[in-house]
Parts: sequence; C-alpha cells; structure tokens
Amino acid sequence: MQATFLKINPADSVVVCLEAKKKGDIIEVGTDRVTLAEDVPAGHKVLLRDVKEGENIIKYGYPIGHARQDLKAGTWINENNLKTNLSGTLDYTYNPVNEKLSIKNENRTFNGYQRKNGDVGVRNEIWIVPTVGCVNGIAERLADQLRQETGCKGIDAIYTWHHNYGCSQLSGDHENTRKILRDIVLHPNAGAVLVLALGCENNQPDDFMKMLGDYDKDRIRLLVTQKVEGDEVEEGMRILRELYEIAKQDQRTALPVSKLRVGLKCGGSDGFSGITANPLVGEFSDWLVAQGGTSVLTEVPEMFGAETILMNRCETPELFEKTVSLINNFKEYFLSHGEPVGENPSPGNKAGGISTLEDKALGCTQKCGRAPVSGVMEYGDRLEATGLNLLSAPGNDLVAATALASCGCHLVLFTTGRGTPFGTFVPTMKIATNPTLAARKPNWVDFSAGQLIEGRTMEELVPEFIDKVLAVASGEKARNEENGYREISIFKNGVTL
Repeated sequence: MQATFLKINPADSVVVCLEAKKKGDIIEVGTDRVTLAEDVPAGHKVLLRDVKEGENIIKYGYPIGHARQDLKAGTWINENNLKTNLSGTLDYTYNPVNEKLSIKNENRTFNGYQRKNGDVGVRNEIWIVPTVGCVNGIAERLADQLRQETGCKGIDAIYTWHHNYGCSQLSGDHENTRKILRDIVLHPNAGAVLVLALGCENNQPDDFMKMLGDYDKDRIRLLVTQKVEGDEVEEGMRILRELYEIAKQDQRTALPVSKLRVGLKCGGSDGFSGITANPLVGEFSDWLVAQGGTSVLTEVPEMFGAETILMNRCETPELFEKTVSLINNFKEYFLSHGEPVGENPSPGNKAGGISTLEDKALGCTQKCGRAPVSGVMEYGDRLEATGLNLLSAPGNDLVAATALASCGCHLVLFTTGRGTPFGTFVPTMKIATNPTLAARKPNWVDFSAGQLIEGRTMEELVPEFIDKVLAVASGEKARNEENGYREISIFKNGVTL
C-alpha cells in the first residue's frame, strides 16, 4: 500500500502527511507510534515524540525552529506552535564537504543559436529595452507595430521589457538598474535589441552603451527619442525593420548541453516542495553540472537556516568567504529596515505546510542538489564560472527570476506548490510539487513532480524531466510563453527623488 506520510531523515522528530489526516488516525514509523490529536492537512507536519518548550524540532535532519510550548506526540506542527531560531548575523567556520557526483557525461545536445561572440541562446527574439520608464509607451507601440508587420515569422518573439526606473534613483539603486538593463541587452536569447532612450534621464544613453563593452553593433542599436526630428516611432520602426532582417536569418543548430545555463527558483511553496519538485530540480542541477553546464541558485533570504550546508560545499575558502558575505549582508539589509531576518514564509507558504524560514530554506536548497559551489555572484553580476553558482537576490519571485535571467541563465526552473502564471524575460518553467495543482492549472504547469507521491520513482522521473527541459531549450514553448506572461522587475532599496 502506498505510504500516506513521510519521515524525510532518520533524525527527524516530525513526519510530513502526504494526504489529509483525521483526528485519531495512527501514524507508525519504526518504533514511533502516535495518534493524531487533531485533523492535519496534506503537506503538514506531525510531531513523533513529546518535546519541551524551547526544544528544537527536526526536519530534513536539521532544526526548523523550536517549540513555543510543551507539545505532545501527535500534535500538528505549524507556525502557531513552532518559532524560528533565526536572529542576526553570525560568525561561520569553513568545514568543507566535497561530495563527488557519480553522474556520467551523456554528451547530450540541444538545438540553440550560436552567437558571434561564442555565446549561445535558446531563443531568437527581438527586444526593445527602455533606458528609462518615460519611454515605455513608445517601446510598447513599436513592439506591437513590428509584430503586426512581421507576424514574428523567422524569429521566436518580439518583446519590450518595460520598467519604472532609469531616473530619480541614487547610488546603489541606479547602478542596479543599469546593470540589469545591460545584462538584458547582452543576453544571448536576443537575436537583436533596440535600446530606446529619452535623452535627459540619469541613465544617460551614451554612458549606458559604454557599459556594454565590445558588443555587436549590427544587432544592438540605440535610439534617443529626444534627438529625433519628428516622429520617433517612424525612426524606431526603420531601425527595427533592419534588425528583423538580420535576426530572421539565424537558425538553430545542435549545441552541447555544457553550454546551457539554468536558474533555480521556487515560489508559492508548500509542504511537498522539499520532497518532490525541489529534489527533482536538484537532480537535474547535478546532472547539468556533471555535463559541464551551469546552474544558479538565488533567493538569499531563503537560504537562512540552511546556509552552512551551502558554505561547506564551497570549493575554496575564498568562495566560502563570499558566501558568508552574501548571507550576512542580506541579514544586515533586513535589520537596517527594522525587519526580523526570520519572518519570511508567506500566508500561502504557511497554508501549504511551511512554518518557519528554516523549514522553507531546508526545502528550497534541495533545488541545487549536491554539487560543489563553484561561483558566488553579487546582484547584477554576469556568470563567469561554470557549475553551481550562488547569486545575491531577494526571495520575491519577479525580482529573483529577473536576476537569474540577467546573470545569463537561458531559462528558469520554478517550483511551486500553490501555482503562479508569471514568467521573466527567459522561459520560466513551472514544476508543480503536487498532483492537485498540476490537474487544476495545466495552463500554468510545465511538469508535475507530484507524480513522486503517486507512486513514480525519482529514477523514473529524472530522465523525463531532463528531456522536457532540453525540449524547452530547443524551442518548445514554456507555459508562460504560450500565455504571453513575461516581464521584468528590478531590485530597489533606496529613495526615489
């Protein structure tokens, strides 16, 4: 008979209910036999043994917080009786753990676009990138007109990436905007880009173009609308028609999987996230790294409580120190705004069975598998190291997904237990943690990891998932692309003038 609950780690003091349980139901795990004191929803935790007030509760083999009061075995564990252990910044010690991945190189390929600079893309799109929010309307009008004229024949899509920034920002916020916009302009999923400027903005067009370095001037063009005599839309269309003629000549070719860069993200999590979708994505991440490819984990606040696991997987002491800074700097950001570092799970997370930030973090970090950490990036940085990288960005879905795409990821794998339709400016695949979500929202979900609680094994599912990701990399549209749900969001910390 299929199990209806799961003890994830032998050291755990809780089990996760795989289906809703009733008061009086009995759970037996090894020598533990408990009677449920109340109804417990699917995805939620049940205590296996009595604990005293202040005693840690263990899940995934690690503390996920402590009991707010004395609790009896059979109690439903949730945010009302479990409290985070997290507080401020910490001192850390490097205790390296170097696990070797025994995954063979399969020499797989995907069909992508080879770029002039040696980079590769998984899409061949035309993008309009405003330097400032003041020209968003012009950008949207240009994109609409080009779509109508061309029908997108010979290319994958035409988009403008509108935003509210580029002016009235100071220091760090201004640089964040410039870096993210630079990264978008240079992204290999674009076959051609029109940089659309106003002219008087803080993000000065000529200085911005210098940030691009040695770029392909045939495929990346600048239009400063204040300098146009007459109709800026007419001039913009003239440039876009030239870019379209160039981009539509590009063809997909077989490229090694080692060129693929994939972002790892979760949102609207539930109690199944850490036992289905996130481990599945972790298996894919390890497979990709073993092929010579690259994966990127972000959402720094959702590493709090599991950060030492990542720190000890760093390949060098220097990377360890960068990871310490990554964690403590984000904690300082919270504290500087008078916010506690442990208050993160959303109402949806809590309803789904995630009670503390440690509970969420230990599940979230499953997405990056077991590979060593080979790179650590600040917000707005571009990828340099292959293998598993860590990236500084908040947990917010749109901001974090945009950051992953901006650092150079070709697509984002987004695990979810509650469901979400959004996508960033690269394909954003949704992996459902449970079969109910996959059945309810097939128009949002690209793959169901909920099959793992319906009897399928990880060994069966991983090859299917790899094939699905490579199919999307080769041109199959992700659900967000089919729906036209695509946008960007840039991190903001300071004042607006």
